[in-house]
Amino acid sequence: MSLHPRRTGWRFQWVTIVWLTIVWVLLWGDITWGNLVTGVLLGVLVTAGLRMTPVDFRGRVHPVALLVLLGRFALDLVRASFEVSAVALRPRYTPRGAVICVQLRSHSDLYLTMTAELVSLVPGSIIVEAHRLTGRLYVHVLDVETSGGVEQARQNVLDQEARLLRAIGSDEELADAGLHRGRRAREVAAR
Repeated sequence: MSLHPRRTGWRFQWVTIVWLTIVWVLLWGDITWGNLVTGVLLGVLVTAGLRMTPVDFRGRVHPVALLVLLGRFALDLVRASFEVSAVALRPRYTPRGAVICVQLRSHSDLYLTMTAELVSLVPGSIIVEAHRLTGRLYVHVLDVETSGGVEQARQNVLDQEARLLRAIGSDEELADAGLHRGRRAREVAAR
């Protein structure tokens, strides 16, 4: 399945136009006919004028794995917020930052981008560079010591990618990445 606007036609673009109109009205903070019409016109202009590259998505949403992804992401947000606060409030402490290279298992631009976004949203880490041809992320870690070391920081990124693939990836994409879905699948693979 492709999410490319040219292949899905106006049935996909009208959703984008409505969404852009809503964002436009929210930015102005006032629901008026002028804002609505301007939002619709800008939405049509953006969707017609700015063609996006095709996104190849063959997976589907797996509700339990999605809940695991979201729950663990929320936990990471809270934990990392406390760690960054502790580093900031520690007197005369200089954090030992590092830029680490993480080779992702998936070769999809979609999963590379989504993994990079999830990692960047957690305080204390930010993506410095994403190299789509090699599937590598270069991640700046605020303090290697509070992150558990370089290898632990690298493993955290790989774990985030694995949770994402299990949440929305297809079985074929999981197999290509060397992963399995759920406990039962791991038991079968171990035999």
